[in-house]
Amino acid sequence: MTNGREKFGAFIRRQREAKDIGLREMAKMIGVSPTYLSKVERDEFSPPAEDKVKAIAKVIECDADDLLARANRVSSDLSDIIKRHPVEMAALLRTTKGLSADEVARIARDAEKKGG
Repeated sequence: MTNGREKFGAFIRRQREAKDIGLREMAKMIGVSPTYLSKVERDEFSPPAEDKVKAIAKVIECDADDLLARANRVSSDLSDIIKRHPVEMAALLRTTKGLSADEVARIARDAEKKGG
């Protein structure tokens, strides 16, 4: 387990099987070989690149940011936002680090309502 979570490969395998999608079928859908996907699912290989993780998320109907987090990655659009506003984003992240996930989600919803 990584951070108390199921490993990336085990998670996608479980989700794929729950959706009754074959390994070869999913490999074709995301543009990788079945052998490669099998090794990822067995956590023998590291998670694939961001675009493939996002493609997997779409196939298994999982939140892309959640799946990227399971892969120990951050979406490139978030990296770009942080690079454009490093001081402000650092302050925001440090200010919210002690909050629960629900509290952070509430702040995000409030910001979205204000056009953020």
